[in-house]
Amino acid sequence: MASENAFGVRKRNKDMSSLDPIEAIKAEFKDRIIDWEEKSPKRYYITIPREDITKVADFIFAKQGARFIIASGVDTPQAIEILYHFAFDKLNKIFTVKVVVPKENCELESIASLIAGANWIEREIAELLGVNFLNHPDPGRLLLAEDWPEGKYPLRQEPRSNK
Repeated sequence: MASENAFGVRKRNKDMSSLDPIEAIKAEFKDRIIDWEEKSPKRYYITIPREDITKVADFIFAKQGARFIIASGVDTPQAIEILYHFAFDKLNKIFTVKVVVPKENCELESIASLIAGANWIEREIAELLGVNFLNHPDPGRLLLAEDWPEGKYPLRQEPRSNK
């Protein structure tokens, strides 16, 4: 369980399960993992359904003790891929959780209420790629000017015509 400090910020548990965290993630979400990739003995990627992001992020961060590194967004022709990167520092392993968000319904539950460090990066991704992070604690603009046109996302690729 995660606990809160005097400022109300959730802290990770120090008393982790004796099971290797990578194996614990596999066991906990075996029926929810769409894709699993081990790029090296120290680098892992999973793809999960978008509705599971808060459960998976909370498990990795609060229950397995990983450090949240950053999130990144990738614009593909059909969807925006959001990649949440975590580190198991003592094991020297990086674990990435990928969620595919369709462009026609570009919404994803925010993890910022679970992991304070996700606050600004989710805001950046929202502004630059147009992902609506549901229940974000502070969804205001961060980078773009206040008069930036609504619905215009600077890092979104425009559809190409075959002319």
